[in-house]
Amino acid sequence: MKTVQLNNGVEIPILGFGVFQIPAEDTEQAVSDAIKAGYRHIDTAQSYMNEMEVGLGIKNSGVVREELFVTTKIWIENVSYDGVMNSFQGSLDRLGLDYIDLLLIHQPYNDVYGAWRAMEELHKEGKIRAIGISNFAADRAVDLALFNEVIPTINQIEINPFNQQTEALEALKAEGICAEAWAPFAEGKNNIFQNDILSEIGKKYNKSVAQVIVRWLVEQEIVVLAKTTKRERMAENIDIFDFSLTDEDKVTIATLNVGESQFFSHADPNMIKMLAQNKLGL
Repeated sequence: MKTVQLNNGVEIPILGFGVFQIPAEDTEQAVSDAIKAGYRHIDTAQSYMNEMEVGLGIKNSGVVREELFVTTKIWIENVSYDGVMNSFQGSLDRLGLDYIDLLLIHQPYNDVYGAWRAMEELHKEGKIRAIGISNFAADRAVDLALFNEVIPTINQIEINPFNQQTEALEALKAEGICAEAWAPFAEGKNNIFQNDILSEIGKKYNKSVAQVIVRWLVEQEIVVLAKTTKRERMAENIDIFDFSLTDEDKVTIATLNVGESQFFSHADPNMIKMLAQNKLGL
């Protein structure tokens, strides 16, 4: 598996298996299947309510812990110094792990700076190998990088052919922050799997639309999270290292960019209020 070196020297597998929206009762099997398919990077979060099942899938996979890269995220209500300190051990316990490879602030709300100080301390204690952020606009990411001891290693954001985040990617790269793509397939929106441009490119290489999208992201050194509960799709999404896109392919894919989220704006006050009301109940 190809890896990307983060700004602190930690290597992260460039392809990850995400478990967002996978029901808890299906998560253990999905994680076990993904690891058997070759994934070594598993991404979960406190708010996904399936950390325990992820941990069971890891335990039952037969793969030693040191070969796996595990990410979880701190939810909004816990984004503060005390919130991180009080909730992090719970995540570790649910996952059944002694350490986390990557811990992210899930959303750019609440006491981000306090949370970051706590994460820096946990990182120094060796309980986390790398710390980062998720859903931060480029300016918020740069602000955090400039005024803290530890620069975020990753910003996990929505990146797909319809929302290519070109300017944000340039700003993150300038600060040494790796980009990680959630919803690379835009959750099927705009009929993406039947898109004419992506389908034609796929035909050239005997690859699916999903494989073209993953390859397009990997060639930009973007870490990619793909979710599926189907074993054949797991195998397909990881089978992208035997072809390369041409410059012409990339120029054509660029025409699909509409430059806006396919879901919602993280700067929308009403959305912030709605997300903040989403309590975990762990």
